[in-house]
Amino acid sequence: MNIALWIFQALLAATFLTVGGLTLVVGGSVVHLRRSETPAAAFNVVFLVLLGAIAWGRFGPYRF
Repeated sequence: MNIALWIFQALLAATFLTVGGLTLVVGGSVVHLRRSETPAAAFNVVFLVLLGAIAWGRFGPYRF
């Protein structure tokens, strides 16, 4: 029973960390764009795509 609870908590934490990471990356991109730091904002797009793929995997039609 303890192992099942640990696995559930790990999966739930990964879900919330993904959403928090998306929020952080979007906010960072906005700051970079307001400061006219386009290369830094473009680099954040890479993280946005990776976190978006994880979020889609967690919340999408074929959850894992």
